[in-house]
Amino acid sequence: MLFYALDIIGTFAFAISGVLIAMQKRMDPFGIFIIAFVTAVGGGTLRDVLIGKTPVGWMNDLNYVYAIGAAVIFSIVLRKKLNRLRTSLFLFDTIGLGVFTIIGVEVGISKDLNPLICIALGTMSASFGGVIRDILCNEIPVIFRKEIYATACILGGITFFVLKYAGLPEDLIYIFTALMVISIRLIVVKFRIQLPTIYHK
Repeated sequence: MLFYALDIIGTFAFAISGVLIAMQKRMDPFGIFIIAFVTAVGGGTLRDVLIGKTPVGWMNDLNYVYAIGAAVIFSIVLRKKLNRLRTSLFLFDTIGLGVFTIIGVEVGISKDLNPLICIALGTMSASFGGVIRDILCNEIPVIFRKEIYATACILGGITFFVLKYAGLPEDLIYIFTALMVISIRLIVVKFRIQLPTIYHK
């Protein structure tokens, strides 16, 4: 129940981040909703399609759609005050990142996939909604340029399997994995740590 609640909160927060980008691009209400939608559930949808799980998750639970709709309305109505909430939204987004990583890894395990593939599914679940958002907004995805975002998910997935093979209880594995992802995100943002860029002159 706790993870489900965090999943909904993470969906809400991711949707708001999508709304903010869409409004910066001066999109109409329909465009704003679409960008919010793909940001929130794009990664999970892509994951489910790749493993052949249909209907995809949000089609079986409309609470995700309701959360996205609420996020769109909330963001539009309070758009002038959202700057004051950016810290809170970042925290929710970071929590969602940790939770979505775990969910993706667990989906892979349930399909008896190789641990590397499970980690990839966890990373995809957590970060590829943002990739789709940026592509639709005609931007180079942030995670491919500088942000230590997907890397945090990968390290979280590795932590998950290390603890699993160590025989820790499932609940502790979830907690430590989420804390790993969240801690990495908080540290890299606070100290502005970025991956080096590689370019050709």
